[in-house]
Amino acid sequence: MMRTFIIPAIIIVVFVFGGATLMATAPVLEPAPITPVTSTVRVQTVAPELVQLKVHSQGTVMPSTESQLIPEVSGRVVWMSPKLVAGGYFDEGELLARVDKLDYQNTADRAKASLIRAQAEQQHAKFEFQRLKSLESRRLTSRSQLENALRALRVADAALQDAKVDFDQATQNVERTEITAPFTGLVRSENVDIGQFISRGAMIATLYASDLSEVRLPIADRQLAFLNLPPTIRGELPEHLQPRVTLTTEYAGQKLRWEGKIVRTEAEIDISSRMVQLVARVTNIDSDTPLAVGLFVEAEIEGLSAEDIVVLPRSALRNDNQVLVVDEENRLRFRPIETLRLYQDNVLVADGLAAGERVCVSPIQTPIDGMAVNPIQDGAS
Repeated sequence: MMRTFIIPAIIIVVFVFGGATLMATAPVLEPAPITPVTSTVRVQTVAPELVQLKVHSQGTVMPSTESQLIPEVSGRVVWMSPKLVAGGYFDEGELLARVDKLDYQNTADRAKASLIRAQAEQQHAKFEFQRLKSLESRRLTSRSQLENALRALRVADAALQDAKVDFDQATQNVERTEITAPFTGLVRSENVDIGQFISRGAMIATLYASDLSEVRLPIADRQLAFLNLPPTIRGELPEHLQPRVTLTTEYAGQKLRWEGKIVRTEAEIDISSRMVQLVARVTNIDSDTPLAVGLFVEAEIEGLSAEDIVVLPRSALRNDNQVLVVDEENRLRFRPIETLRLYQDNVLVADGLAAGERVCVSPIQTPIDGMAVNPIQDGAS
């Protein structure tokens, strides 16, 4: 009986005493003050500078001059230049095709004979008029005979003039049997062959000049504000108002580059895209790699020069028109700014910042005005 109740009671008392002793001797935890963690941010020092604005666009190269090769006489083609094929290159004045000139040469010969006959008739009428005029002055012939001689001379003069025109026309037709190139360039397409009869006014080939190339560049109206172009000018631009343009592309594994100028603006605005079309012109005469027609190119147009502009990365922009400035006490302050332009990965600030100020360029999800930070200079700046 004693073993059943006394021993468990002793054990319980021992455990209770031990627990009370541990609780009595346990260390007291004192709360430590909370130290806020200062965020480290990257900052860029404001340094206003002169910025050359640029406008980007793209377009397809087209020839500055393109025309159809049209014969001025009809006849059978008896000869063709080997260059009169699609892609063929030719020089200005080079013979491209020849039409059978036999009929035209015969017509020219007959016109020449008629001219000789008219010259003889005119000389005879002139001599007869001079003879009767001399006789009339000595009263050896009548006035009516002199007037008849004068009428015959005028008729002979008109016949001679008509014969000269016929002879010139016949001679030109003989020359027109040889079809020559109107300029230096290339053949886009041709649809004639030896032995084919061609009619006057029928197109036999399409040619385009290779000395100059042009590119139509669509520009949004809001981008025109960054170019030195008067808004009212349409058509060819004065030389001193022609912005420089750089055209680039990748072709056959190579990076190609050309320099040109914006020479005109098209009068109409595209009704579907609301774009203004600028036309860039590139000279191929002295170029090692001529600008090929049909090539797709990227264009960078030189715009206005803006002074006292602060260039910041886009990550510095908050709420479209604010930035975070780190003050002398290393605290964040919201600052409204005037944005000139968002360009690629940068924002161009026109007003609102002073030289030497520090702008936070680190992305902060919930910035608070007056928040303490640990600024470090951004290496990219």
